[in-house]
Amino acid sequence: MIALGIMSLHLDSEASYITEMARHAEQCGIECYRFIPYEINPHSLKVNGRKFNNQTGIWEDTEFPIPAILYDRCYYGDDEHSKKCLPVVSWLKSRNDITFLGYGLPNKHELYETLKTSVLSAYLPSTELVAQPEMVLASLKKMKKVIIKPVNGSQGYGIYYIKINEKSYHVKTEKNKKIISRIFPNERKLLHWLKTLIAQHKYLLQPYLELSNSALQPFDVRVLLQKNENGIWGEMGRGVRIGNSGGVLSNLSAGGTVIPYMDWASSLSGKTEFIHQEIDYILNELPHLLEHQFLPLFELGIDIGIAKNGSIWILDMNSKPGRKVILQTRPEISTQLYRAPLLYARHLAQTGHTERKTFYEKTLSH
Repeated sequence: MIALGIMSLHLDSEASYITEMARHAEQCGIECYRFIPYEINPHSLKVNGRKFNNQTGIWEDTEFPIPAILYDRCYYGDDEHSKKCLPVVSWLKSRNDITFLGYGLPNKHELYETLKTSVLSAYLPSTELVAQPEMVLASLKKMKKVIIKPVNGSQGYGIYYIKINEKSYHVKTEKNKKIISRIFPNERKLLHWLKTLIAQHKYLLQPYLELSNSALQPFDVRVLLQKNENGIWGEMGRGVRIGNSGGVLSNLSAGGTVIPYMDWASSLSGKTEFIHQEIDYILNELPHLLEHQFLPLFELGIDIGIAKNGSIWILDMNSKPGRKVILQTRPEISTQLYRAPLLYARHLAQTGHTERKTFYEKTLSH
């Protein structure tokens, strides 16, 4: 049996997804273990974690050697626990006797800097690292509306829409599925708020794109790509995420809803074929560009925005995507989704696949 280790920062993270995956493991010739990176003993190289019991269908506490194939589902924050786990994962990625299903991606700024000279450059919103608050103010005066987002953000956390009015500044974000709006009466107060914000986290500055529908709901297309049992990239599905009217985000974690892509596309007039072709081009090019520049991947969640003027934008790329959009729009492939990591793990074990190990440090932030 092939041992597959599934890493997360907490043993109850993504419990339903990981347990459903483990239920299919025996059929694929795989034993599933799950653990927290920090629970590896550096002297014995044994792990305190859990092993899935195929007979009882439950996870059992046990100690085991580090599995030779690892599936990284760690989502890092700025907390102390994340900081303890990060160097352990870095060490694991550097080992020649361990293979990751996917090695992750660097932060949003490095991704932009890498792809801005590629064939997909026209699909990338202009992106700058916010060095000082005055940069945001200068862009506002030029473009009237901007977006700032954390370099290492996920699930829409910390994204702010900023608009300049005649005598004030309007800032909008979403927290706990609610739209939070604030007016700054002058430049000084806006700059003070920005200074406090960027002192806590690194932020990116982008132009505001009109990515909302006729009901003023922000929306985007989420696509899930994965490698199959032969290591070939394929699309598992796509859905359209729709946010709250007047909001900033379409993320499901921010209260968004999802509809099948073709239901949405059928409502378009005259642009459908163009949009299909553009999205297909992006999906065909992006995985290979990323793997050429960085390390091998197993899966990608790609968010694509379609502006009111018909322009198409790559909004985000996630190497540890969720499955809610696809499970809601294509529930009939749920078994295929649960088996995909297992089949790819088996492919790596059987082919003796040698992964490239350089630049692994860059991929930790995602």
